[in-house]
Amino acid sequence: MSKRDDLIAKYAADIKEKLGQTPDMDLLTKVTIGCGPSIYNADSETVAASDKEELERVKTNFLIKKLGLADGPNLMEAINKVIADYGTANRNKYRPVVYYLLTKHFGKEAVYG
Repeated sequence: MSKRDDLIAKYAADIKEKLGQTPDMDLLTKVTIGCGPSIYNADSETVAASDKEELERVKTNFLIKKLGLADGPNLMEAINKVIADYGTANRNKYRPVVYYLLTKHFGKEAVYG
């Protein structure tokens, strides 16, 4: 297995263990690939949920630019919901998992079609 395949398996396990969901492996794979090289860097692989600037970047760069959503308070509400669902005590919130959950939340799987 490649390094990326190992990481995708790790993210799938995180979704199963921490969220109690069965991941859509096709979508998770596409979201992970969409994250590019950031998944190979320990710092950029995770989302700093307590950093307001980081959450603002997720909103701007992912929700608005990638998923094509209109800016509004519902975007930050969704980010906060995903972070809460993932578990505030959970230190490592992997970027591909957060992006996967946001994609599912907004029903934007077609972006990765």
